[in-house]
Amino acid sequence: MNGTFGRLLLATSVFWVSFFSAALAQTAIEEVPTVTPEISKENLTQTSNLTSVEPEIDNSMSQVTSVSQLSDVQPTDWAFQALQSLVERYGCIEGYPDRTYRGNRAMTRYEFAAGLNACLNRISELIAASTADLVRKEDLFSLQKLQEQFANELAQLRGRIDSLENRVTQIEANQFSTTTKLVGDSIWLIGDTFGNRANNTRAPDTKDETNVFFAQRTRLDFQTSFSGKDLLSTRLQINNIPNLAATTGTNMTRIGPDSPNNDTQVRLDRLMYRFAVGKAVIFIGPKGLSLDTLAPTINPLFDTAISAGVSAFGLRNPTVYRAFDGAGAGIAYPLSSQFRVNLGYIADAGQAPNPADSRGLFNGSFAAIGQLTFSPSRQLDLGLTYTRKYFTTGSVGVTSGTGSFFANRPFGQNPTTSDNFGFQFTWRLTPKFNLGGWFGYTIAHQVKGEENEATILNGAINFGFPDLFVKGNLGGVIVGVPPKVTSNDFLVNGKQAEDPDTSLHIEAFYRYRINNNISVTPIVYVITKPDHNDVNQPIWVGILRTSFTF
Repeated sequence: MNGTFGRLLLATSVFWVSFFSAALAQTAIEEVPTVTPEISKENLTQTSNLTSVEPEIDNSMSQVTSVSQLSDVQPTDWAFQALQSLVERYGCIEGYPDRTYRGNRAMTRYEFAAGLNACLNRISELIAASTADLVRKEDLFSLQKLQEQFANELAQLRGRIDSLENRVTQIEANQFSTTTKLVGDSIWLIGDTFGNRANNTRAPDTKDETNVFFAQRTRLDFQTSFSGKDLLSTRLQINNIPNLAATTGTNMTRIGPDSPNNDTQVRLDRLMYRFAVGKAVIFIGPKGLSLDTLAPTINPLFDTAISAGVSAFGLRNPTVYRAFDGAGAGIAYPLSSQFRVNLGYIADAGQAPNPADSRGLFNGSFAAIGQLTFSPSRQLDLGLTYTRKYFTTGSVGVTSGTGSFFANRPFGQNPTTSDNFGFQFTWRLTPKFNLGGWFGYTIAHQVKGEENEATILNGAINFGFPDLFVKGNLGGVIVGVPPKVTSNDFLVNGKQAEDPDTSLHIEAFYRYRINNNISVTPIVYVITKPDHNDVNQPIWVGILRTSFTF
């Protein structure tokens, strides 16, 4: 091996060791398998862990014009002269943005072949630019030998690049849109209830007449981004999951994603646009905004009926996060790496587009939310929430169809306002055990007629077991007290509309993941003293859910 050839080979090797072992992985030399993340609930933007994310390291290269620009290359290095020659004569050396060369890293023959090909292209450019005098005959001979030695690797490299280009062309030709992707989910439920119907009386007319049901909810979400920092969500839905309160006599048995009207029509379920303004994220939409979209529920393992429990009460604190879906806007703003504030306002979807009296965006039923979330560590999240709700005549649902009848409508169908306070927490004690829960305190006011006031309480604690038995599976237990009226000035048949006893909601589930897109979950929950009345016998609900995400 002559001196020039050795110098060239030595310097080229050092250069491609550093560059292509890091940068070439981003090209077609090696195919990197893609990973499809699991779909998180309805909320497209929220996360309970508000700690900062480490920035990605920039490993891109930049051309250097002098070897002295490389801070980790010294004149005493054994390859210094070879590097200097390649930089000054051919411009064939690049460094990292931090002006380092990193010449001691390993490389593959494919990487060396790619580097050799790049140098050949550079020499061709010099020849085309009439600078052939810079290319010595012995150097060309050395490069020819290298090209012959790595001919197989170069051919395979070209083949892999051609294959990748063909695949990219095929994907571009068959993609739905350059800006829109389709995300969907479908849950199938087979279930039944067991136990006598709750009717707050000891009369012998409480026989359980519920039959086994088979129902589904399917959603297709068209997610469009125009700038890469925004998102337009257009979601279609069909849902025939039954409202179990109609057959069991109590809202405490209700399923979270049920359809009160047993709707079998495909409808526009949500139309929402999210975009960033500085550090703030803005939400706005004429349909389908919900309180749990505008503020994180601090209940990440349990707040989706796709992959956790299924009861309406067990998903999240019902008095601060549950209300009608509607039209409105919200903002999420990080005060620091540990604090975030969320504000939002929604108007009832049926009233917001109606300009009639006592309707519209601000004169009809509405809910406004404010929340401060504190994450002192990656293991602990705390949330303090206040929600103000107003319900017009005939649309009252203070606890959004959860808890007792009195808790949902403490003053019947008289117009009602409620001030709802909530505290939520999630504590990831270990990677395989999470502890969480909430407490809700509500003061409701009758707006028209008598000035009645009611106090409503609810709370729960949950235990999450990620990767239980098998990685990717999830076990969970929820124990709580559904919304209960503890005091009320309103009279029904001469008696205060208060709940005489205390019900317990106990729920357990185990999600078995078949693959990244399909899971099967048996779920069972029991309500003791339904409707907070011990004259009612316990009611059991058993459900087998199959979830598909795509």
